[in-house]
Amino acid sequence: MPGFSTVESQKAALRTVALARRAAVAPEEAAQASRAAAGNFLAAVTIPVSGIVAAYWPIRDELDSRPLLEALRAKGCCTALPMVTGAAEPLLFRSWQLGDPLDLARFNTRVPPATAPLVDPHIVVAPLVGFDRRGTRLGYGGGFYDRTLAALSKPPLFVGYAYGVQELTIIERGPHDIALDLVVTDRGVIQFTP
Repeated sequence: MPGFSTVESQKAALRTVALARRAAVAPEEAAQASRAAAGNFLAAVTIPVSGIVAAYWPIRDELDSRPLLEALRAKGCCTALPMVTGAAEPLLFRSWQLGDPLDLARFNTRVPPATAPLVDPHIVVAPLVGFDRRGTRLGYGGGFYDRTLAALSKPPLFVGYAYGVQELTIIERGPHDIALDLVVTDRGVIQFTP
C-alpha cells in the first residue's frame, strides 16, 4: 500500500476531479437525481423496525438528501442528523424529523438543536465527494465519518450517497479509512462484499 503522504496526495487530486463533476450537474438534473437516489435507497435498504437512519443536511452541491429524509418520514422511520463537535472528535447524531427546527452550525450546515435527543443510528448515510467500486469513500478530508464509525460499539450500515458521475476508478485507502457497505446514487445501488 502506498505511504500516507502518497495516499493523501492522490486523494487531493481526486477531490478536484470529483468535485468538478459534482459541480457540473445542472440544477434541474440535480433535483431529478435526488428523487431517483431516494427511490433507489428505499428499494435497496432494509430498515429495521424502530431503526434510526442518520442522513445529512446538504451543503454546497452535494446530492440533496432531503427527498430521502421526506420519504423516510412518510414511511414512519426515525431519522437523525450529524453534528460536528470538534475538529478531532467523532460526530454526534441527534434525532430529527423533516419539519423540526434546525440551527446553523460549522461548515454552514444545519443541525438539530442541542435539546434534540442523542441517538445511535442503525444506518448512516454519508455524503460523498467520490467513491470507487471497492467501497472506498472520498470525503472532504476531515475524517469525521471514519472517526465516528471507529468509535461506535456496534457499527451501523454505512451508506455513501452521491451522484453517479462521482464514481472514480480507484481511490487508495489510508490506514483509518472505513469502507462503505454500499453506495446509493441516482443511477442505482452498488453493494460491497467484505
